[in-house]
Amino acid sequence: MFGSTDDSDDETPSGAAIGRVGLVARAGAPGVMDSLQVVLDTLRATAIDVVLEARTASMLGRGDGVPRTAIGDDVELVVVVGGDGSILGVARDVAHRNVPVLGVNRGGLGFLADISPRQIASKLPAVLRGERTVEERFLLAARVSRGGRAVGAADAALNDVVVHAGSMSRMMDFSLFVDDEFVYDQRSDGLIVATATGSTAYALSAGGPIMHPRLDAMVIVPMFPHTLTSRPLVVHGDSRVRVRVGVAGNDPPAVPKLSCDSQLDRALEDGDDVGIAKHPHPLRLAFPVSHNFYESCRSKLDWATRLPGRNV
Repeated sequence: MFGSTDDSDDETPSGAAIGRVGLVARAGAPGVMDSLQVVLDTLRATAIDVVLEARTASMLGRGDGVPRTAIGDDVELVVVVGGDGSILGVARDVAHRNVPVLGVNRGGLGFLADISPRQIASKLPAVLRGERTVEERFLLAARVSRGGRAVGAADAALNDVVVHAGSMSRMMDFSLFVDDEFVYDQRSDGLIVATATGSTAYALSAGGPIMHPRLDAMVIVPMFPHTLTSRPLVVHGDSRVRVRVGVAGNDPPAVPKLSCDSQLDRALEDGDDVGIAKHPHPLRLAFPVSHNFYESCRSKLDWATRLPGRNV
């Protein structure tokens, strides 16, 4: 249904210097303009050719930007100034171009956007010189079938695909299948299917496990299930997950929805099948060579910071 990708060699040092960069910034976020200007000054100081995304160019009072869907064309690196949510949006537009994406964090946690504003001047030039690692992170593709026919094109998600009841204080019924094998029927607020990359996002808030981002696996996490025995389920990254939607007897009835990375939404109907599988094109994420997943967990999830005598 969706094709797959080989993640057997998904972290590589990339030593080539960068000559042409695409630049995307999150419009309206506090502090973004300051960081965007520092990034631009750094790129100009190293004689890098810069391609601006259209809204980013408009923020700078310029009219020479390109659509975001084309920002990955003919560049060697895309720099995103924003938060993880900004990278999630860009991921859908550039994954098929096989171009690495580097994040400058002006958002919240920043698991994907690893460079802080105060590190731009020191870490960005090193990345441009070739001092970086590039990790491949697979995306999910979600497709709705109704009466045996596909409804629209497949949607992509880097973090998670969520099937939910559509409104607060509502529940829904659904059936879960993995590789066409029946798993269970459930009544709950919905179901999260997350990549290893997305395991530190919404799935974590719902009680899912933290998975190393290089794991070739998905986690299926129930949302507030009406049972005492339901637990998250980790399956292989090449698995094909299917959720058959039903609607619990609410008055008025709930209108279930499909959400990809909390950015793309589709209304669902009773009896719809939501197929979720690995997207054929992975995202290539660039990081400074100093990037460490466990350090990110320590700093962003407040691991063991209150223990006395710990100085790592």
